This record gives sequence, C-alpha cells and structure tokens, in this order.
Amino acid sequence: MPKLKIERSIKINAPVALVYAAISDFNKWVVWSPWLLMEPEAKVDIADDAKSYKWEGDRVGAGNMKVLEERENEYLHCDLNFLKPWKSANTTSFYLTNTNEGTEVKWTMDTSLPFYLFWMKKMMGAWVGADYERGLDMLKAYVEQGEIYSKLDFKGNSEFAGCKWIGIKTDCLIDDMATKMSEDFGRIWQYTERDGDNIDGEPLTIYHKWDIVKGKVAYTVAVQVKEIPSDLPDGFVTGEIEKTPIYTLRHTGAYKHLGNAWSTLYTMHRNKEFKPRKDIHPFETYLNDPQKTLEKELITEIHFPIK
Repeated sequence: MPKLKIERSIKINAPVALVYAAISDFNKWVVWSPWLLMEPEAKVDIADDAKSYKWEGDRVGAGNMKVLEERENEYLHCDLNFLKPWKSANTTSFYLTNTNEGTEVKWTMDTSLPFYLFWMKKMMGAWVGADYERGLDMLKAYVEQGEIYSKLDFKGNSEFAGCKWIGIKTDCLIDDMATKMSEDFGRIWQYTERDGDNIDGEPLTIYHKWDIVKGKVAYTVAVQVKEIPSDLPDGFVTGEIEKTPIYTLRHTGAYKHLGNAWSTLYTMHRNKEFKPRKDIHPFETYLNDPQKTLEKELITEIHFPIK
C-alpha cells in the first residue's frame, strides 16, 4: 500500500512542561483538536487515565488513539487507528525541543493508503498536513492564551440577495495570502474613501481556486457597491453575485483560524450535506472591522452557493 509520512512543526512561546501537558492528556485534545471542532456532537470516549480515546461521528468518522510510549517533556508516540470512512493503522508522534523562545513542537504521522487510493497520495498528504497546521495553531493558542479564538456557528440554508462589487483579483501562494489580502484591501479602502456613499454591504472575498497540493490560491477581495463606477484605477475588477440559495457557516474569532470553518465546509460537501453550485464561487463576508474589534470577537461568514 502507498506509504505516506506527514510532518509539521511550530514554535510555542511557553515552557515545554505546559506544552507536554496539553498533548499528553487526551481530555485536553477536545479543546484544540482540528477535527473535533467541526462536529461538536461527535461521540468522544476518553479513558480514565486520559491515555486513550475513541471517537465516532458523521463528519469525523470513527477511530481510536492510544499512547504507546512517552518521555515527559520530550516525546509522545501514539497508535492511531481510523475505522471510518476507511480502515487505516498509523503511528503519530510529537517531539518537543526546549528553545530560548519556548518550545518547538514537531507533529508527525506515518501511514499508508488503501491500494485503490494510490492516486490520492499527494492530495491526502496536503489535506492531513493542513489539518496538522490548524491543530498546531490551536495548540499554540491554547497553551499561550489559555483559550482558542475559533468558534463555529452552523447557520444553515438561507438566500443571498445578490450584489454588485468592485475588487482586486490575486493569484499567490497560500502562505502569502494574509499579506496579499491586507495589501489588496488597503488599496480598496483608499479608493472607496472618496465614494463611501456607494458602499452597499459587507466587504467580501471570493475564492476562485484553492490548490492545497501546490499551495496556491486565486481570490478576489471586494466591496459591495450600489453601482459600478466608471473610473476605477488600474488593476481593479468588477462583477456581480446573483441572487442564490446559500449554506452559511459563521466563524467567530481570529482570522488565522478561518481554516477551521473552510475545512468543515469542505468535509460537509464531501459528506453531501449540501450540494454547491459550480457556477458561483464560495465567498466570505466580514461583519465587523478588524481595526476596531478584538481578535476573539471578529465575525466572518463563509457562504457556499447551493442548488
């Protein structure tokens, strides 16, 4: 069967003992797990010694994990078994290194795919790698802040009234997206300062393409307007989103954790919980101003146009 090794790391500004306590006690995994967040009603059964647990749900599938070997403040090796949506036996490990800035955490998994899924090796590596990155980000927030600013509210089906927009389209690496988006929105705000009366709704980002394997994204940041101006600067584009049914998931918290919402929606799509339209790209709207709002109170709604 095709073998696959996944490895991600992060630096946490905290003593190694605090990090070790967060990963070695499975009671604490329910707080920062990148998977359990997407299905709060999933069944989780944690052993009395907190060294093993089982889970089962519609989105997260089913499986179990058990600590095989550990050395306090140094490493943790676990036996990880997926039972649904397919069976897979894996080994996952954490390695902790004490540094001047705190603790470096490396999270690895050695696994293999069913032979008939050999063609998905790169894609699965990218998907699980992205999950590990989200998990490490939440682990860092949990250890450093004591809480994670990432809450999901499944708002469900509604209807988007449609809008006209002006914006800037960008193709870039996913790693550069936060910087690029900030620059793009800065240009839009500078332009709209002279025509604020034309703004007609929340700012938004439309995602045209998301290639997690190649690490590339194509998106348009935009502002909704009453009418399309005729004197737009070079580099600006215009468009419309037609009236359409949508499925909406609200994320409250830091923008850096928005991947939790998007990963949840794509999982729901794969589970056929909704059927997205292919002719209208998914988009997110921002309900408050990041310049005037605490990070933990930022509200973003992700919308999938549906059939």
